[in-house]
Amino acid sequence: MTTLVLIITAVLTALIGGLFYAYSCSVVLGLGKLSDTEYLKAMQSINREILNPVFFISFMGTAVFLPLSAFLFRGHPPVFTFLLLAALAYLIGVFGVTVGGNVPMNDALDKFDISNSTVEAIRQMRDNFENRWNFLTTIRTVFSVVSIIFVVCACVWNRDI
Repeated sequence: MTTLVLIITAVLTALIGGLFYAYSCSVVLGLGKLSDTEYLKAMQSINREILNPVFFISFMGTAVFLPLSAFLFRGHPPVFTFLLLAALAYLIGVFGVTVGGNVPMNDALDKFDISNSTVEAIRQMRDNFENRWNFLTTIRTVFSVVSIIFVVCACVWNRDI
């Protein structure tokens, strides 16, 4: 049973890490080339569409399965240590940054009425949003990769796989 939990943890961690990695090395670059209005509309649309069951399973599932895996392997060093580090990296650098940084920014952007705003207000909104949002997403990407590395190490050191 613990091996199955570890495999699920590894898959979920890789899925969410892959999402942030793909976003960082492709989506933000493409969005950056759009006009201010197109950029804000695209981000509003993306931020609404990502709130779906597939995303929540990987995002929330990772937040549940990493600590669960660490708990299940608590008597098996170094597997426990790797899983604990993976859980901390994910919960602080991915989950925490998302909830404390990106989500409030997404909510503010969602309330912004593009169609009734001036060109200056649209430019200002993008200036206040884009660089900070991308920076936070870079943090989430780095911590996702760190989490994946620790989970892979746990899998390698786990003798049951």
